[in-house]
Amino acid sequence: MKKINIFLAGFLIFQTALTQNIDWQTFYEKSGKLETPGYQATIDYCKQLAAGSEMIHFVTFGKSAQGREMPMLILDRQGFMDPGSIRASGRTILLVQACIHAGECEGKDAGLMLFRDLAIFPRTSLKFLDNVSIIFIPIFNVDGHERFGPFNRINQNGPREMGWRTTAGNLNLNRDFLKADAPETQAWLRMFNQWMPDFFIDCHTTDGADYQYILTYLMEIYGDMDEGLSNWSKNSFLLQMQSHLNNGGYPVFPYVDFRNWHDPRSGLISEVAPPMLSQGYTALRNRPGLLIETHMLKPYRQRVEGTYECILTALEILNKESGNLKRLIQNADQFVSSESFLTTPFPLQFETSMDDSTMVEFLGMEYNVEKSDLSGGDWFKYTKTPATFHIPYFSSAKPVHTTKLPYAYVIPPEWSNVIDRLTIHGIKGTKLSRNETIKISTCRFKNPKWQQNPYEGRHPVTNIEYDEIVETRLFPAGSVVVEMMQPAARIIPHILEPKGNGSFVYWGFFDAIFEQKEYGESYVIEKMARDMMAKDPVLKKEFEEKKSTDTTFANNPLLILNWFYNKSPYFDKRKGIYPVGKIYDQKVLESLKQ
Repeated sequence: MKKINIFLAGFLIFQTALTQNIDWQTFYEKSGKLETPGYQATIDYCKQLAAGSEMIHFVTFGKSAQGREMPMLILDRQGFMDPGSIRASGRTILLVQACIHAGECEGKDAGLMLFRDLAIFPRTSLKFLDNVSIIFIPIFNVDGHERFGPFNRINQNGPREMGWRTTAGNLNLNRDFLKADAPETQAWLRMFNQWMPDFFIDCHTTDGADYQYILTYLMEIYGDMDEGLSNWSKNSFLLQMQSHLNNGGYPVFPYVDFRNWHDPRSGLISEVAPPMLSQGYTALRNRPGLLIETHMLKPYRQRVEGTYECILTALEILNKESGNLKRLIQNADQFVSSESFLTTPFPLQFETSMDDSTMVEFLGMEYNVEKSDLSGGDWFKYTKTPATFHIPYFSSAKPVHTTKLPYAYVIPPEWSNVIDRLTIHGIKGTKLSRNETIKISTCRFKNPKWQQNPYEGRHPVTNIEYDEIVETRLFPAGSVVVEMMQPAARIIPHILEPKGNGSFVYWGFFDAIFEQKEYGESYVIEKMARDMMAKDPVLKKEFEEKKSTDTTFANNPLLILNWFYNKSPYFDKRKGIYPVGKIYDQKVLESLKQ
């Protein structure tokens, strides 16, 4: 290590001589810290950084829907540029991303300055890179970033122009981590599975109320992440981060929703993040994620500086905690790859308990509430006067849906779109080489309902009810067996369990199973219905009761005749049955491997 440090010191002296005539100010700094660069200017500066230091490499990790390259910088003190070499060195890998919402630019400008300060002119000690290497995505949503303009963030105080929230396909990437519809998300997931970073930071700008904090933050410490990683995040990382930032003049507080929106005095609520969100997703992959939300009403300069300081603080903590974090991640990966993981109910969805709160001090701003004569709603008028509110904070999460995990799931080959998405997530499966008759558990859905308005390009299933069934089913060759005991195990149930938080049933991947494809003509069903009732008095009574209690049904001939069709031997016996099966018998699973 001493020889490496001597080499680096000599290299930096030589490098400084080479770079002293190059303008290293960022676009943001040249603008008086009021503007952020466009896509090409960002790429040019990234390449300048890579050319100016052997510690930095510029790469791309995919293309957007409009064909733009997605940029990434790699910073390693020995100049390694692949995850294998960095891991062999023993260093922790930190992933920082910016501009997932391309109007929220602080992370981009902070990250570019930090890379320069670490590698070009090391104003910040290189010791922070002893045990950590950084990969940095300055612009994730590259197409949305180029929908550049001054009117893209109505609630935000600068920069002068910025990008748009969503992609060119109008998808919010921070709702897409699980369903992975956007090509940008798919590229990110492939990159994530290649690098498997040990820690993740996602840089955002918040909306909501006015308050004194420059930064709020969120980590998954409420029960959805591995217990060891949750305890480390809460009792080690966050305590150190809070202390450093508060003492350094950047007051921070956990990211919150208000009990009544815009109204801090009503109380504050923290929630478990679903896996469609970035830090919710990485937590389920056994990788702690820190969400940074700078306050939109603070000047852009303060927000960039706060983001810079927060990333640097995280880097300092990770450099010190590198060994502990890597050990806890290894333990978490080993646990979910073991049978012990399958022995307790797995939480699929949480809710925040409104019966359990603590009193906290919240550094807000004085405000008044008036009834608007324009909208008729409450009009919140914030003043410039700081105020400390003593208010309840609700942060106790409890599971509301759990499931008993199987040894494996089985997916028929016709659902290739689902199988392909699992592969993108890094979930391993094995194809059956021959037809297999397998005893499985599954479910038959009933009373499905869909959201009327589209959400993220889909119409989610809002009512997921079913009866659990056990059956012996023929799975053809090419069906995929997804065993639970693997490092990505925590994400699998959220995708394949119908009540998973953002399951593929919810997102409509399996909508076709709810469709009725055969029907009876009226001239056939009219006679058949009468014959059915004549032979079955119970059926006749059921029909008469339904007519008397359901006026929509009683006044619709098509519904009436179709009701009888679905009571006849001709109805589709497979309609509404979930194609995915669960194997609870380990012997059955082992027989498939022979």
